[in-house]
Amino acid sequence: MAGDRVLLSRTSTAERVADVLRSRIAEGFFPPGVRLSEGDIGGALGVSRNTLRESFRLLTHERLLEHQLNRGVFVRVLTVDDVLDIYRVRKLIECGVVHQLAGTGPPFTLDALAATVAEGQSAAREWRWKDLATANIHFHRELVALARSPRTDEVMGSVLAELRLALHVMDSPRRLHEPYLARNREILRTLRSGDAPRAERMLREYLEDSRRQIVAAYAQRLGARGARDAEGA
Repeated sequence: MAGDRVLLSRTSTAERVADVLRSRIAEGFFPPGVRLSEGDIGGALGVSRNTLRESFRLLTHERLLEHQLNRGVFVRVLTVDDVLDIYRVRKLIECGVVHQLAGTGPPFTLDALAATVAEGQSAAREWRWKDLATANIHFHRELVALARSPRTDEVMGSVLAELRLALHVMDSPRRLHEPYLARNREILRTLRSGDAPRAERMLREYLEDSRRQIVAAYAQRLGARGARDAEGA
């Protein structure tokens, strides 16, 4: 977190701390169910406990963290209903952004989006499946960034961080993410051609397929984990 400390030196506020922690959750640094240590995180970022507690409060409001009485602050473990709602929001935002592009005409500025596809291809070639998952998250973040709306970016950052909580609970990131790499590439190619309406249709189908796959796998995974917990009780 040394680089984060440099960032915080410019604006050491609870909001900026929350930005750093939100990114760490999205990148898998803090997995679901883990307890966040005020001492460790505050020391690493060089901020006071009061500032850190305020950032925890902000992220709790975003449903990324939860406070457990007499135990501390933990990264949330999502429910299936949470995942379903995340996909409802993703469709509204992501498809809305691509729909908006139809009125702007080509060429779109797609360098950042293309970089995420290259990032995913590199991770897949080297069998770095966790990095492939991260590259896929980055693809959708950069897709929404095409709207050039800081507020939309902020909402999407929180949604994608929350989605990552679901992905961490699941097995086989390769089987989950590898098929969508080709679809990311095809959406990029379609946007480059200037055909935003077709890209929107592709994205809508993409998100629906992803929703079905993740909800089914997530429900199965949580059910199996719940059964193990019951056996150990």
